[in-house]
Amino acid sequence: LSLLPVCLQFQEDGFLVLEGFLSADECEAMQRRIGEIVAKMDVPLHCRTEFSTQEEEQLLAQGSTDYFLSSGDKIRFFFEKGVFDKQALHAHDPIFRCFTHSPKVQQPHFGGEGGPAAVTPHQDASFLYTEPLGRVLGLWIALEDAMLENGCLWFIPGSHRGGVSRRMVRAPAGSAPGTSFLGSEPIRDNSLFVPTPVLRGALVLIHGEVVHKSERNFSDRSRQAYTFHLMEAAGTVWSPDNWLQPTPELPFPPLYI
Repeated sequence: LSLLPVCLQFQEDGFLVLEGFLSADECEAMQRRIGEIVAKMDVPLHCRTEFSTQEEEQLLAQGSTDYFLSSGDKIRFFFEKGVFDKQALHAHDPIFRCFTHSPKVQQPHFGGEGGPAAVTPHQDASFLYTEPLGRVLGLWIALEDAMLENGCLWFIPGSHRGGVSRRMVRAPAGSAPGTSFLGSEPIRDNSLFVPTPVLRGALVLIHGEVVHKSERNFSDRSRQAYTFHLMEAAGTVWSPDNWLQPTPELPFPPLYI
């Protein structure tokens, strides 16, 4: 019964904040590991691509490279205007794998981009599409305080009930660019967005279709976060048109981080 109010709130708003989900020690362990991974990073010049929620930037920066399209079962780095986005940490790094598969993230009643650059309004289901919809849940964990001044998340409450406005799909093999968009992102009234500042260790649950964004970080404070997605497997089809597809090494639908 104690979970009922938060479940109802998630169903109503399309997002939910759970403060204190991770301890300071757990956050510090992830941050240390991020530093170690980045310190060892060696990305060839021709593979230095970006992940962007903006259509033109995405198609230009990553749509034609196999480094991006085959990243589902590897740890890879994507530059986003000075920010690194780690791929496949959930599957290949022991510290992040341990947390991702921890009982802490097995939330049976909820089945339902960070740094200096802003993330434009979008829906995760545009990139992680399932049939039926409503089977993808984002988990966004603040490893540092995420406040108004350093790029907290913003949501349009209830926007998860309006369907998906656009989809990024994989182009046929050999095509360039390697991805394209179906539909378009509508212009949204900025006054509809609600800021969601959280303290270090907070977990933000994000419905796959809720519209959200983050503003540019103009402060002198970083805002590290760890995020991944869960998909309810029973009765769910991972779209064969999604840009990221299963591989022999990772046979289940890949989780984007």
